Amino acid sequence: MPPRIEDYALIGDLQTAALVGRDGSIDWLCLPRFDSGACFAALLGDRDNGHWRMAPVHPDARATRSYRGDSLVLDTVWDTPDGCVKVTDFMPQRDRAPDVVRIVEGLRGHVEMRGVLRLRFDYGRVVPWMRRAEGCRAAVAGPDAVWLRTEPQVTTYGKDFSTRSEFTVRPGERYASVLTWHPSHRPRPRIIDPYDALDCTLDDWHAWSARCRYTGPHRDAVLRSLITLKALTYAPTGGIVAAPTTSLPEALGSVRNWDYRYCWLRDASLTLTSLIGAGYLDEAAAWRDWLLRAVAGAPEDLQIMYGVAGERRLPEAELPWLSGFAASAPVRLGNAAVDQRQLDVYGEVLDAFHGARVAGLPSQPHAWNIQRALVEYLATTWREPDEGLWEIRGPRRHFVHSKVMAWVAVDRAVRTLEAVPGARGDLRRWRELRETIHREVCAQGYDAARSTFTQFYGSTALDAATLLIPRLGFLPGDDPRVIGTVDAVRATLTQDGLVRRYATGDSAVDGLPGDEGAFLACSFWLAEALHLTGRGREARDLFSRLLALRNDVGLLAEEYDPAGGRQLGNFPQAFSHIGLVGTAFTLFGEAGAD
Repeated sequence: MPPRIEDYALIGDLQTAALVGRDGSIDWLCLPRFDSGACFAALLGDRDNGHWRMAPVHPDARATRSYRGDSLVLDTVWDTPDGCVKVTDFMPQRDRAPDVVRIVEGLRGHVEMRGVLRLRFDYGRVVPWMRRAEGCRAAVAGPDAVWLRTEPQVTTYGKDFSTRSEFTVRPGERYASVLTWHPSHRPRPRIIDPYDALDCTLDDWHAWSARCRYTGPHRDAVLRSLITLKALTYAPTGGIVAAPTTSLPEALGSVRNWDYRYCWLRDASLTLTSLIGAGYLDEAAAWRDWLLRAVAGAPEDLQIMYGVAGERRLPEAELPWLSGFAASAPVRLGNAAVDQRQLDVYGEVLDAFHGARVAGLPSQPHAWNIQRALVEYLATTWREPDEGLWEIRGPRRHFVHSKVMAWVAVDRAVRTLEAVPGARGDLRRWRELRETIHREVCAQGYDAARSTFTQFYGSTALDAATLLIPRLGFLPGDDPRVIGTVDAVRATLTQDGLVRRYATGDSAVDGLPGDEGAFLACSFWLAEALHLTGRGREARDLFSRLLALRNDVGLLAEEYDPAGGRQLGNFPQAFSHIGLVGTAFTLFGEAGAD
């Protein structure tokens, strides 16, 4: 039986990440960065596309797993008829070459273990040349070199273009394997001590987690989501990727498969809010500074997404040698949405900088000049159509959410001028612009006959993004138009209580065939909107239900299939975990309404 997306757990070193399956196989790993080529790509193909499995030989072995404390160190405990072992997987936070460490520890009886390592560079396409050298096994192909070091008691041998090991573990015995990558033209980096690395990695994560100042209900779930967001951070720059994977399908067998290993501006304000609310001001400042560097330049050149270091060119291509997760093809590299026009990003950028200022983050001297230029550009372009928040691959529309976010951009700029002495800007004209946008959205984006905001001007379709209207401050939660919109979205876009982004399957709307699952971030937005419209009990019930959709180690993908009872889309998804954290702050950071 093929694995489910939720069968995987995440390990990472704040520069890249790996997915470890319930069966003990690492099926996805890109080195040395999130967006580098994968050396394990079985996730999107088969075992011949690269994986590293470490598990008992016995066919009746059963595994349970958990993260060790508030860390990203994964423990998998295997029970067999002959005994019990624990496999610990982690990646040390690094200022050097990336390492993957696997430690097998005997707990009871004796357990025969087998390791199978298939390295396949360039997303599972290139079989490296393997050799023994300096007490290790070395794999080299083109720019990539990987070294595998095992304990002397663990004998390795080659078979079927893989490196294998078989050994027996008894109580108190520990055997470690360390996989280290480096550029093939450079000397091999020193091999780390795996046990010292484990202690240091636990110390690093526990020290970071101890800084979380959220003490409300469901703290474990909130902190696990914050740890996940931290794991999706590219430490050298502060950028946060949407997910560490590409092409995990939004519907099994569909073509809705996208590369999410990049940084979206739409995540900026929500991520900043989550980090600031939890007390992680250093991380919030790093993300704000990444944003400042990424958007620098001509306002008309603002993109919706960038590479982890701010790269602008992310051309989309297909990888035909990979069959796709559960035969969902094509597998894509890069993302053509980078070239789309999405006016909502101006609002998201201004909202992010506004949130940083309100939180007291130290300002950058040139930050306001960039923001002012963005507002002036938006003043001349906000009436133009775009592809919208959901990156519609169809005709451009006057999306209501995009217009609301244009209002947000101007509103936050006005608030800054009102609060910061000496800030330059045309306050009177910006106030007038803010009112003009608000008036137009309420006139053209609202369907009075059905008491709801619509997806775009003149349409009858609905959009879950309109659930954000009260949180953004466009209208208060007790406004009848907001209440009507929440009720309409619940009646039209929910399946089994979970929210879809919009009605799919209509190529005139999104330009793509087929359907998709319920969008988890939108479902969290519904919980927030219910709270803000005075239905606190319903909001908390929905929030509890969403928490139950997490996998056994607390992770969420992008979407959920209520009919099939499974997660869908790239995994783990920052947007979903941001939604969890933000909704917890909204519901439990203040007294809820009943």
